[in-house]
Amino acid sequence: MKEYNIWQMSLQYTRLTMKAWFQYRVDAILRSLAVFLREATGIIAIWFMLLKFDSLNGWNQKEMLFLYSLIFLTYGIMIIFFTGLRDFSQYVHSGQFDRFLLRPRGLLFQVVTSNSDWFAAIGHGGLGLVLFLFSAGRVGVTWNARTIFYYIFAVAGGVLIRGAIFLIFASLQFYLIRTSMLREVFYWNFRKFAGYPISIYHKVIQYLIIYVVPFAFVNYFPAQYLLRKEDMSQFPNIYMFIAPLVGVVMYAMAYGFWRISLRYYKSTGN
Repeated sequence: MKEYNIWQMSLQYTRLTMKAWFQYRVDAILRSLAVFLREATGIIAIWFMLLKFDSLNGWNQKEMLFLYSLIFLTYGIMIIFFTGLRDFSQYVHSGQFDRFLLRPRGLLFQVVTSNSDWFAAIGHGGLGLVLFLFSAGRVGVTWNARTIFYYIFAVAGGVLIRGAIFLIFASLQFYLIRTSMLREVFYWNFRKFAGYPISIYHKVIQYLIIYVVPFAFVNYFPAQYLLRKEDMSQFPNIYMFIAPLVGVVMYAMAYGFWRISLRYYKSTGN
């Protein structure tokens, strides 16, 4: 019964946040479209660049779009569930997190269900879906039960990796008060690196993207499992197979860090 109530409350929170975000429907549509077009502009630039250079370390235009589709699709799904973690610093600075402490529900549950950025979800997720539909049948992947199963779990793993990164930054908030600069460097900048095959980078960058901020397991290694490009020879083959599991492990570790960090929380007032 308790589990049922939690799911029921989650659906209720989701319904309320959707109602708030889509209160003005025309504005919501235009803002979602603006996000879509903003991100699509970068993809169009890459497309025209590859028309001139033919390929990037063996990756052609359609394979690059397939690589990017995982970046946008995982973010579009992730931001539905983890907007509260992305905006966690606002909860701490405004005193809203103190109110969460007084309520008879799990703190992380309240943070996660407190908000969802539906404009970003539709803009990024919609672009990811368009890129996938355009490229999936043109990159030589044989779509069968095995590859579909792998792809679904790879997307879920990518969502958890990105959620875990936000959870880690939310936990660091208890120690550092402000983590916006760290997040800018270690999330948004590394996400830009992940838009390209990591084989083109120096070993130091590769190490950071694989082991420190593991964006490589969000799109590069899952794409390699399906495409089997020659540049995969630079990395252990097992990375392709464990990619969907990395998100589960990383999120479990991030949750443990969150539980420990809660002990050090001190209200900043409002």
